[in-house]
Amino acid sequence: MRHNAAVYVRLIAAQFRSITEYPADFWTMVSVALIQQAAQIAFIAVIFAQITTLDGWGFPEMLLLIGFMVLTDAVTEVGWDGIWTVGRKIVDGGLDYAVVRPAPVMMQIGASAIGMQSAANLTTGATMIAIGWSGAGIAPSLIPAAALLLLCAVTVQLTIITTMNCLNFWIKGPSPIFAWLTAQTQETATRFPLTIYPRAVRALLTWAVPLAFVNFIPVGILTGRLPQWWLAFPPAIALALVGVCALVARAGMKRYESAGH
Repeated sequence: MRHNAAVYVRLIAAQFRSITEYPADFWTMVSVALIQQAAQIAFIAVIFAQITTLDGWGFPEMLLLIGFMVLTDAVTEVGWDGIWTVGRKIVDGGLDYAVVRPAPVMMQIGASAIGMQSAANLTTGATMIAIGWSGAGIAPSLIPAAALLLLCAVTVQLTIITTMNCLNFWIKGPSPIFAWLTAQTQETATRFPLTIYPRAVRALLTWAVPLAFVNFIPVGILTGRLPQWWLAFPPAIALALVGVCALVARAGMKRYESAGH
């Protein structure tokens, strides 16, 4: 584990040095990300200028909901953005280089790129969480629980996206269509409380593809909408998804046949 962690840090550091060699490009991406998130916050503010709550969720709770999603997504993209290239590497044989190196294949691919367009979202997401936390009147004693929930949220996000990208071992195409559809569903659906959707949709996003554990469940626990015993579920789901992800990746690697897969 120590060796793998050291390799990961070196890979990410190398990617960061490469990107910051072009300062104008770097700051352009950061600026675009800030504008995008500002527009999202403005959109929510306009909605709540017309209504008081959305199915019982006020503006601070909505900021928490979006903040968890933005921060979790930003952590994943900054530290694991290379995973989106799995499909292309399967087809062109790029996995060959990772297979022969003394480090986990998926870790090498995940750390092969940094989504610097989301770097600014680390600050934006944390700011939204801080403002929402204060506005919702959440007790400081829940900070350790929030840290645990955030760690679980990042694990859930990372493992779901990795698993969906690994499905390209079976569809034999360079486009990460399943991962893209999952990301679009998350961006569209989970920015709002899942209680506004039909029961079937809630069940799908909670237990089948558990994107609810990225933001809806954590915020529900912190704001008291869900009882405290729900704190047992996010770690369990995160560990289960790590296992599923490892099994899917391992099964996919057994199918890999180099270039022309």
